[in-house]
Amino acid sequence: MIRTNINRVGTTYIPVKDPRRSSSWYQEKLGAVENYLDEDKAIVDFAGQSFFLVKAMGGQQANFIDAKGQEHFSLTFEVNGFDELKNLHNELLKAGVDVRKIEDRGHPGNNFVFSDLDGNLFDVWSVH
Repeated sequence: MIRTNINRVGTTYIPVKDPRRSSSWYQEKLGAVENYLDEDKAIVDFAGQSFFLVKAMGGQQANFIDAKGQEHFSLTFEVNGFDELKNLHNELLKAGVDVRKIEDRGHPGNNFVFSDLDGNLFDVWSVH
């Protein structure tokens, strides 16, 4: 077995059309804090890590197609309990975010999926 000194995920890169506009969206909708902005990228912090919103070629997204042909998110955020999940779901809906319904996927907890301005999908999960 390989031993590693990796401590955590420090940065996630997300392709966006307009870093300034996306940074504002992440701040307004998710409570992110902007730490850097230029024409090519914005760096925002939330959920215990940094997210680089990188200006990408048109149509680029962090999503992928899974083996069953379904578009899939690449990142899951965790909240503490079903009430928090439901509250966040409602807050995002009220804020005009594209949010899918809360689901029971047959494993512990519940989930829902939302997307940012550029169609990048994110999952939210709570074990309870």
